[in-house]
Amino acid sequence: MHYEGNIIRPPSEANSIILQVTVGCSHNSCTFCGAFRDKKFYIKESTIVDDDIHFAAQYCRRQTTVFLADGNALVLPQKKLVELLIKIKQKLPQVRRINLYANARDILQHSVDELRELKKLGLQRIYMGLESGHDPTLKAIAKGDDSKTIIAAGRIARDAGLFLSVTVLLGIAGIKHSLAHAKATALALNAIQPNQVAILTLMIMNNTPLYKLAESGEFTIPARNDLFIELRTLLEHLQLKRSQLQANHASNYFSLDGRLPKDKEKFLSFINDAVSGTMNLKPENQRAL
Repeated sequence: MHYEGNIIRPPSEANSIILQVTVGCSHNSCTFCGAFRDKKFYIKESTIVDDDIHFAAQYCRRQTTVFLADGNALVLPQKKLVELLIKIKQKLPQVRRINLYANARDILQHSVDELRELKKLGLQRIYMGLESGHDPTLKAIAKGDDSKTIIAAGRIARDAGLFLSVTVLLGIAGIKHSLAHAKATALALNAIQPNQVAILTLMIMNNTPLYKLAESGEFTIPARNDLFIELRTLLEHLQLKRSQLQANHASNYFSLDGRLPKDKEKFLSFINDAVSGTMNLKPENQRAL
Protein backbone atom coordinates (compact mmCIF):
# COMPACT_ATOMS: atom_id res chain seq x y z
CA MET A 1 0.00 0.00 0.00
CA HIS A 2 1.25 3.50 -0.81
CA TYR A 3 1.02 5.33 2.52
CA GLU A 4 2.50 8.80 3.02
CA GLY A 5 3.27 9.92 6.57
CA ASN A 6 1.41 8.75 9.66
CA ILE A 7 -2.08 7.46 8.94
CA ILE A 8 -4.76 8.78 11.30
CA ARG A 9 -7.95 6.77 11.71
CA PRO A 10 -10.74 6.41 14.28
CA PRO A 11 -10.19 3.62 16.84
CA SER A 12 -13.21 1.77 15.44
CA GLU A 13 -11.44 1.44 12.07
CA ALA A 14 -8.60 -0.68 13.47
CA ASN A 15 -9.60 -3.71 11.39
CA SER A 16 -10.50 -1.84 8.22
CA ILE A 17 -8.62 -1.71 4.96
CA ILE A 18 -7.02 1.76 5.09
CA LEU A 19 -7.09 3.28 1.63
CA GLN A 20 -5.28 6.63 1.51
CA VAL A 21 -7.00 8.64 -1.21
CA THR A 22 -5.91 12.09 -0.02
CA VAL A 23 -2.82 13.20 1.85
CA GLY A 24 -3.25 15.47 4.87
CA CYS A 25 -6.20 17.73 5.63
CA SER A 26 -7.54 20.40 3.28
CA HIS A 27 -8.17 22.77 6.23
CA ASN A 28 -5.23 21.93 8.50
CA SER A 29 -5.59 25.12 10.53
CA CYS A 30 -7.24 23.99 13.77
CA THR A 31 -5.03 25.27 16.57
CA PHE A 32 -5.25 22.07 18.62
CA CYS A 33 -4.56 19.52 15.86
CA GLY A 34 -1.06 18.40 15.03
CA ALA A 35 -2.00 15.30 13.07
CA PHE A 36 -1.29 16.69 9.61
CA ARG A 37 1.06 19.61 10.29
CA ASP A 38 3.85 17.95 8.33
CA LYS A 39 1.70 17.14 5.28
CA LYS A 40 0.81 19.33 2.34
CA PHE A 41 -2.73 18.44 1.29
CA TYR A 42 -3.36 16.90 -2.11
CA ILE A 43 -5.58 14.33 -3.78
CA LYS A 44 -3.66 11.22 -4.77
CA GLU A 45 -3.46 10.08 -8.37
CA SER A 46 -6.11 7.56 -9.35
CA THR A 47 -3.46 5.16 -10.67
CA ILE A 48 -1.84 4.95 -7.22
CA VAL A 49 -5.19 4.39 -5.51
CA ASP A 50 -6.02 1.73 -8.13
CA ASP A 51 -2.77 -0.08 -7.29
CA ASP A 52 -3.71 -0.07 -3.60
CA ILE A 53 -7.18 -1.43 -4.35
CA HIS A 54 -5.53 -4.20 -6.40
CA PHE A 55 -3.20 -4.96 -3.48
CA ALA A 56 -6.15 -5.11 -1.07
CA ALA A 57 -7.99 -7.46 -3.43
CA GLN A 58 -5.07 -9.88 -3.15
CA TYR A 59 -4.11 -9.58 0.49
CA CYS A 60 -7.10 -8.19 2.43
CA ARG A 61 -9.83 -10.62 1.47
CA ARG A 62 -11.08 -11.14 5.03
CA GLN A 63 -11.63 -7.47 5.79
CA THR A 64 -15.17 -6.22 5.17
CA THR A 65 -14.77 -2.47 5.80
CA VAL A 66 -12.72 0.23 4.11
CA PHE A 67 -11.64 3.52 5.68
CA LEU A 68 -10.78 6.29 3.24
CA ALA A 69 -7.88 8.33 4.64
CA ASP A 70 -6.54 10.98 5.30
CA GLY A 71 -8.18 13.84 7.14
CA ASN A 72 -11.26 14.51 5.00
CA ALA A 73 -11.68 12.26 1.98
CA LEU A 74 -15.18 13.62 1.32
CA VAL A 75 -13.46 16.69 -0.11
CA LEU A 76 -13.21 14.71 -3.37
CA PRO A 77 -15.66 15.85 -6.08
CA GLN A 78 -18.81 13.75 -6.45
CA LYS A 79 -17.76 12.24 -9.79
CA LYS A 80 -14.43 11.11 -8.40
CA LEU A 81 -16.05 9.65 -5.28
CA VAL A 82 -18.60 7.73 -7.36
CA GLU A 83 -15.83 6.28 -9.53
CA LEU A 84 -13.82 5.31 -6.45
CA LEU A 85 -16.74 3.61 -4.68
CA ILE A 86 -17.64 1.68 -7.85
CA LYS A 87 -14.05 0.41 -8.11
CA ILE A 88 -14.10 -0.71 -4.48
CA LYS A 89 -17.43 -2.46 -5.06
CA GLN A 90 -16.09 -4.26 -8.13
CA LYS A 91 -12.62 -5.17 -6.87
CA LEU A 92 -13.45 -5.79 -3.18
CA PRO A 93 -16.86 -7.51 -3.27
CA GLN A 94 -16.54 -8.63 0.36
CA VAL A 95 -16.54 -5.01 1.59
CA ARG A 96 -19.89 -4.07 3.13
CA ARG A 97 -19.09 -0.63 4.54
CA ILE A 98 -16.94 2.33 3.51
CA ASN A 99 -16.24 5.05 6.08
CA LEU A 100 -14.37 8.36 6.13
CA TYR A 101 -13.64 11.63 7.93
CA ALA A 102 -15.36 14.82 6.74
CA ASN A 103 -15.65 18.41 7.85
CA ALA A 104 -18.79 20.51 7.52
CA ARG A 105 -17.73 22.12 4.26
CA ASP A 106 -17.05 18.73 2.68
CA ILE A 107 -20.56 17.59 3.52
CA LEU A 108 -22.20 20.82 2.38
CA GLN A 109 -20.54 20.66 -1.04
CA HIS A 110 -22.71 17.61 -1.67
CA SER A 111 -26.51 17.60 -1.96
CA VAL A 112 -28.64 15.14 -0.02
CA ASP A 113 -29.25 13.24 -3.26
CA GLU A 114 -25.52 13.04 -3.95
CA LEU A 115 -24.86 11.68 -0.48
CA ARG A 116 -27.66 9.16 -0.97
CA GLU A 117 -25.97 8.08 -4.21
CA LEU A 118 -22.73 7.52 -2.30
CA LYS A 119 -24.63 5.55 0.33
CA LYS A 120 -26.06 3.23 -2.33
CA LEU A 121 -22.49 2.61 -3.52
CA GLY A 122 -21.30 1.59 -0.05
CA LEU A 123 -20.55 4.73 1.95
CA GLN A 124 -21.89 4.09 5.42
CA ARG A 125 -20.29 6.25 8.09
CA ILE A 126 -19.04 9.82 8.31
CA TYR A 127 -16.87 10.93 11.21
CA MET A 128 -17.31 14.70 11.66
CA GLY A 129 -15.50 16.85 14.19
CA LEU A 130 -17.76 19.28 16.02
CA GLU A 131 -15.26 19.82 18.86
CA SER A 132 -17.51 22.54 20.33
CA GLY A 133 -20.89 24.12 19.72
CA HIS A 134 -19.64 27.33 21.33
CA ASP A 135 -18.99 29.86 18.55
CA PRO A 136 -16.31 31.91 20.37
CA THR A 137 -14.41 28.67 20.96
CA LEU A 138 -14.80 27.55 17.34
CA LYS A 139 -13.39 30.90 16.25
CA ALA A 140 -10.54 30.73 18.76
CA ILE A 141 -9.46 27.28 17.57
CA ALA A 142 -9.69 28.30 13.89
CA LYS A 143 -12.16 25.55 13.13
CA GLY A 144 -13.24 27.37 9.98
CA ASP A 145 -16.97 26.92 10.56
CA ASP A 146 -19.48 28.18 13.09
CA SER A 147 -21.97 25.99 14.94
CA LYS A 148 -24.80 26.84 12.53
CA THR A 149 -22.76 25.55 9.58
CA ILE A 150 -21.72 22.37 11.37
CA ILE A 151 -25.31 21.69 12.47
CA ALA A 152 -26.52 22.14 8.88
CA ALA A 153 -23.90 19.70 7.62
CA GLY A 154 -24.79 17.15 10.27
CA ARG A 155 -28.47 17.35 9.38
CA ILE A 156 -27.75 16.80 5.68
CA ALA A 157 -25.71 13.69 6.48
CA ARG A 158 -28.51 12.36 8.67
CA ASP A 159 -31.16 13.20 6.03
CA ALA A 160 -29.13 11.17 3.52
CA GLY A 161 -29.37 8.15 5.80
CA LEU A 162 -25.67 8.00 6.61
CA PHE A 163 -24.40 6.96 10.04
CA LEU A 164 -22.99 10.15 11.57
CA SER A 165 -20.39 10.04 14.32
CA VAL A 166 -19.65 13.45 15.85
CA THR A 167 -16.55 14.18 17.89
CA VAL A 168 -16.56 16.48 20.94
CA LEU A 169 -13.43 17.71 22.69
CA LEU A 170 -13.41 18.30 26.45
CA GLY A 171 -11.17 21.15 27.59
CA ILE A 172 -10.93 22.88 24.21
CA ALA A 173 -12.57 26.09 25.50
CA GLY A 174 -10.05 26.48 28.32
CA ILE A 175 -10.99 27.51 31.85
CA LYS A 176 -12.90 30.67 30.98
CA HIS A 177 -15.54 29.11 28.70
CA SER A 178 -15.61 25.54 29.99
CA LEU A 179 -19.26 25.39 31.04
CA ALA A 180 -20.47 27.62 28.19
CA HIS A 181 -18.72 25.23 25.81
CA ALA A 182 -20.41 22.24 27.46
CA LYS A 183 -23.90 23.74 27.24
CA ALA A 184 -23.54 25.03 23.67
CA THR A 185 -22.08 21.73 22.52
CA ALA A 186 -25.04 19.85 23.98
CA LEU A 187 -27.43 22.19 22.13
CA ALA A 188 -25.58 21.61 18.85
CA LEU A 189 -25.71 17.84 19.32
CA ASN A 190 -29.41 18.07 20.15
CA ALA A 191 -29.96 19.91 16.87
CA ILE A 192 -27.97 17.36 14.85
CA GLN A 193 -29.18 14.17 16.57
CA PRO A 194 -26.12 12.14 15.46
CA ASN A 195 -26.04 8.36 15.54
CA GLN A 196 -22.94 8.49 17.72
CA VAL A 197 -21.18 11.00 19.96
CA ALA A 198 -17.47 10.41 20.56
CA ILE A 199 -15.99 12.37 23.46
CA LEU A 200 -12.24 12.96 23.71
CA THR A 201 -10.21 14.99 26.19
CA LEU A 202 -7.82 17.65 24.93
CA MET A 203 -4.15 16.74 25.00
CA ILE A 204 -1.98 19.64 23.85
CA MET A 205 0.51 18.61 21.17
CA ASN A 206 3.81 20.48 21.01
CA ASN A 207 3.61 21.06 17.25
CA THR A 208 0.43 23.14 17.43
CA PRO A 209 -0.41 26.83 17.85
CA LEU A 210 -2.38 25.91 20.98
CA TYR A 211 0.82 24.63 22.58
CA LYS A 212 2.42 28.07 22.16
CA LEU A 213 -0.67 29.73 23.68
CA ALA A 214 -0.52 27.36 26.64
CA GLU A 215 3.21 28.01 27.09
CA SER A 216 2.62 31.77 27.14
CA GLY A 217 -0.27 31.45 29.60
CA GLU A 218 -2.87 32.67 27.09
CA PHE A 219 -4.64 29.30 27.22
CA THR A 220 -5.15 27.13 30.29
CA ILE A 221 -6.80 23.74 30.09
CA PRO A 222 -9.27 23.07 32.91
CA ALA A 223 -8.03 20.97 35.82
CA ARG A 224 -8.97 17.32 35.82
CA ASN A 225 -12.00 17.71 38.10
CA ASP A 226 -13.18 20.71 36.10
CA LEU A 227 -13.06 18.54 32.98
CA PHE A 228 -15.33 16.06 34.73
CA ILE A 229 -17.74 18.87 35.63
CA GLU A 230 -17.63 20.02 32.00
CA LEU A 231 -18.52 16.49 30.91
CA ARG A 232 -21.32 16.30 33.46
CA THR A 233 -22.75 19.62 32.27
CA LEU A 234 -22.65 18.39 28.67
CA LEU A 235 -24.47 15.17 29.58
CA GLU A 236 -27.07 17.01 31.67
CA HIS A 237 -28.05 19.18 28.71
CA LEU A 238 -28.09 16.43 26.09
CA GLN A 239 -31.49 15.48 24.72
CA LEU A 240 -30.68 12.80 22.18
CA LYS A 241 -33.46 10.53 21.03
CA ARG A 242 -31.34 7.55 20.02
CA SER A 243 -27.56 7.76 19.98
CA GLN A 244 -24.49 5.85 20.99
CA LEU A 245 -22.20 7.70 23.38
CA GLN A 246 -18.58 6.70 23.68
CA ALA A 247 -16.02 8.39 25.88
CA ASN A 248 -13.58 5.49 25.77
CA HIS A 249 -10.76 7.15 23.84
CA ALA A 250 -7.24 6.80 25.22
CA SER A 251 -7.20 10.53 26.02
CA ASN A 252 -9.97 10.18 28.61
CA TYR A 253 -9.44 9.57 32.34
CA PHE A 254 -12.24 6.99 32.45
CA SER A 255 -14.56 5.34 29.96
CA LEU A 256 -18.24 5.71 29.18
CA ASP A 257 -19.81 3.47 26.57
CA GLY A 258 -23.53 3.05 26.06
CA ARG A 259 -26.69 4.53 24.59
CA LEU A 260 -28.68 7.68 25.14
CA PRO A 261 -31.13 8.36 26.60
CA LYS A 262 -31.17 4.88 28.20
CA ASP A 263 -27.81 5.15 29.98
CA LYS A 264 -27.84 8.85 30.84
CA GLU A 265 -28.38 8.46 34.58
CA LYS A 266 -25.76 5.73 34.76
CA PHE A 267 -23.27 7.98 32.98
CA LEU A 268 -24.01 10.86 35.35
CA SER A 269 -23.49 8.57 38.32
CA PHE A 270 -20.07 7.52 36.99
CA ILE A 271 -19.10 11.16 36.45
CA ASN A 272 -20.21 12.07 39.97
CA ASP A 273 -17.98 9.27 41.30
CA ALA A 274 -15.08 10.75 39.34
CA VAL A 275 -15.78 14.24 40.71
CA SER A 276 -15.97 12.92 44.29
CA GLY A 277 -12.75 10.94 43.92
CA THR A 278 -14.29 7.50 44.44
CA MET A 279 -13.47 6.19 40.97
CA ASN A 280 -10.17 4.72 39.78
CA LEU A 281 -8.87 7.00 37.06
CA LYS A 282 -6.38 6.41 34.28
CA PRO A 283 -2.90 7.64 35.29
CA GLU A 284 -1.71 10.68 33.36
CA ASN A 285 1.18 8.74 31.80
CA GLN A 286 -1.25 6.24 30.27
CA ARG A 287 -3.32 8.82 28.41
CA ALA A 288 -2.64 9.09 24.69
CA LEU A 289 -3.99 10.34 21.39
